[in-house]
Amino acid sequence: MKIIIALAFVAILAALASAGLFMIKRGSEDQQATKGRMARALAIRVGLSVSVFLFVLLSYFMGWIEPTGLPIGR
Repeated sequence: MKIIIALAFVAILAALASAGLFMIKRGSEDQQATKGRMARALAIRVGLSVSVFLFVLLSYFMGWIEPTGLPIGR
């Protein structure tokens, strides 16, 4: 479970980095094509974030993960 979540976070960061690169390269290329690629990369990042959240909820309801909570005395 930890590996799946870690891979999803790496993919989210990669999508965010690629959107940043498209934003930096914006001045040298065609602006409409760069805007489209940047918007697509950000949409992928949002989609991955939502899917990770839903996967964690599904995992909880299926019993694959259990909350441990925080100790009350600390």
